[in-house]
Amino acid sequence: MAVRLRLRRTGKRGAPTHRIVAADARSPRDGRFIENLGYYDPRGKVEKIDLERVDHWLSHGAQPSETVAAIIKRARAGMSLGSQTASASAEATEATEAADTVEGTAVSSETEDAPPAAADAPAAGTAD
Repeated sequence: MAVRLRLRRTGKRGAPTHRIVAADARSPRDGRFIENLGYYDPRGKVEKIDLERVDHWLSHGAQPSETVAAIIKRARAGMSLGSQTASASAEATEATEAADTVEGTAVSSETEDAPPAAADAPAAGTAD
Protein backbone atom coordinates (compact mmCIF):
# COMPACT_ATOMS: atom_id res chain seq x y z
CA MET A 1 0.00 0.00 0.00
CA ALA A 2 1.47 3.37 -1.07
CA VAL A 3 0.94 5.99 1.63
CA ARG A 4 0.81 9.72 0.92
CA LEU A 5 0.93 12.58 3.41
CA ARG A 6 -1.51 15.08 1.98
CA LEU A 7 -4.19 17.65 2.70
CA ARG A 8 -7.83 16.75 3.25
CA ARG A 9 -10.13 19.70 2.69
CA THR A 10 -12.60 20.68 5.41
CA GLY A 11 -14.41 23.92 6.21
CA LYS A 12 -17.17 25.88 4.55
CA ARG A 13 -17.48 26.85 0.92
CA GLY A 14 -15.17 29.81 0.31
CA ALA A 15 -13.45 29.32 3.68
CA PRO A 16 -11.23 26.26 3.29
CA THR A 17 -9.27 24.61 6.06
CA HIS A 18 -7.32 21.41 5.71
CA ARG A 19 -6.34 18.41 7.77
CA ILE A 20 -2.93 16.88 7.20
CA VAL A 21 -3.46 13.13 6.89
CA ALA A 22 -1.69 9.93 6.03
CA ALA A 23 -3.82 8.24 3.38
CA ASP A 24 -3.63 5.48 0.81
CA ALA A 25 -2.60 7.03 -2.51
CA ARG A 26 -5.59 5.40 -4.21
CA SER A 27 -8.20 6.98 -1.92
CA PRO A 28 -9.91 10.24 -2.95
CA ARG A 29 -8.80 13.60 -1.57
CA ASP A 30 -11.55 13.90 1.03
CA GLY A 31 -12.11 10.18 1.40
CA ARG A 32 -10.73 7.51 3.64
CA PHE A 33 -7.50 8.17 5.55
CA ILE A 34 -5.27 6.23 7.94
CA GLU A 35 -4.26 8.87 10.49
CA ASN A 36 -4.81 12.56 11.17
CA LEU A 37 -1.42 14.31 11.60
CA GLY A 38 -2.36 17.97 12.00
CA TYR A 39 -4.21 20.86 10.42
CA TYR A 40 -3.55 23.80 8.10
CA ASP A 41 -5.61 26.98 7.73
CA PRO A 42 -4.29 29.09 4.85
CA ARG A 43 -6.71 31.97 5.57
CA GLY A 44 -5.91 32.28 9.26
CA LYS A 45 -2.25 31.48 8.66
CA VAL A 46 -2.37 28.70 11.26
CA GLU A 47 -0.78 25.29 10.96
CA LYS A 48 0.08 22.50 13.38
CA ILE A 49 1.67 19.15 12.64
CA ASP A 50 2.79 16.20 14.77
CA LEU A 51 6.40 15.77 13.64
CA GLU A 52 6.86 12.49 15.56
CA ARG A 53 4.11 10.82 13.56
CA VAL A 54 5.33 12.43 10.33
CA ASP A 55 8.78 10.95 10.95
CA HIS A 56 7.16 7.56 11.59
CA TRP A 57 5.30 7.65 8.27
CA LEU A 58 8.30 8.95 6.35
CA SER A 59 10.43 6.13 7.76
CA HIS A 60 7.82 3.67 6.48
CA GLY A 61 8.02 5.06 2.93
CA ALA A 62 5.21 7.64 2.87
CA GLN A 63 5.57 10.39 0.26
CA PRO A 64 4.46 13.94 1.23
CA SER A 65 2.69 16.20 -1.25
CA GLU A 66 4.43 19.47 -2.17
CA THR A 67 2.33 21.54 0.23
CA VAL A 68 2.73 19.11 3.11
CA ALA A 69 6.49 18.96 2.49
CA ALA A 70 6.61 22.78 2.78
CA ILE A 71 4.59 22.65 6.03
CA ILE A 72 6.95 20.01 7.45
CA LYS A 73 9.97 22.11 6.47
CA ARG A 74 8.51 25.21 8.19
CA ALA A 75 7.64 23.19 11.30
CA ARG A 76 11.17 21.78 11.57
CA ALA A 77 12.61 25.29 11.21
CA GLY A 78 10.27 26.58 13.92
CA MET A 79 8.65 29.09 11.59
CA SER A 80 4.95 29.79 11.32
CA LEU A 81 3.14 30.45 8.07
CA GLY A 82 2.50 34.13 8.92
CA SER A 83 6.11 34.89 9.86
CA GLN A 84 7.41 33.33 6.66
CA THR A 85 5.09 35.45 4.52
CA ALA A 86 6.12 38.62 6.37
CA SER A 87 9.83 37.81 6.13
CA ALA A 88 9.55 36.95 2.43
CA SER A 89 7.92 40.31 1.66
CA ALA A 90 10.54 42.13 3.75
CA GLU A 91 13.34 40.32 1.89
CA ALA A 92 11.76 41.20 -1.45
CA THR A 93 11.54 44.87 -0.45
CA GLU A 94 15.18 44.91 0.68
CA ALA A 95 16.29 43.22 -2.56
CA THR A 96 14.39 45.78 -4.64
CA GLU A 97 15.91 48.68 -2.70
CA ALA A 98 19.40 47.19 -3.07
CA ALA A 99 18.91 46.71 -6.82
CA ASP A 100 17.72 50.33 -7.19
CA THR A 101 20.79 51.55 -5.32
CA VAL A 102 23.18 49.47 -7.44
CA GLU A 103 21.52 50.56 -10.68
CA GLY A 104 21.61 54.21 -9.60
CA THR A 105 25.37 54.14 -8.97
CA ALA A 106 26.01 52.22 -12.19
CA VAL A 107 24.13 54.79 -14.26
CA SER A 108 25.92 57.75 -12.66
CA SER A 109 29.37 56.20 -13.21
CA GLU A 110 28.61 55.53 -16.89
CA THR A 111 27.56 59.13 -17.51
CA GLU A 112 30.74 60.50 -15.87
CA ASP A 113 33.06 58.27 -17.95
CA ALA A 114 31.34 58.74 -21.30
CA PRO A 115 32.18 61.85 -23.37
CA PRO A 116 29.28 64.05 -24.40
CA ALA A 117 27.60 62.78 -27.56
CA ALA A 118 27.13 66.26 -29.06
CA ALA A 119 30.89 66.98 -29.16
CA ASP A 120 31.72 63.82 -31.16
CA ALA A 121 29.02 64.02 -33.82
CA PRO A 122 28.84 66.82 -36.42
CA ALA A 123 25.67 68.85 -36.62
CA ALA A 124 23.03 67.20 -38.79
CA GLY A 125 21.94 70.36 -40.64
CA THR A 126 25.38 71.55 -41.84
CA ALA A 127 26.81 70.58 -45.24
CA ASP A 128 30.41 70.97 -46.41
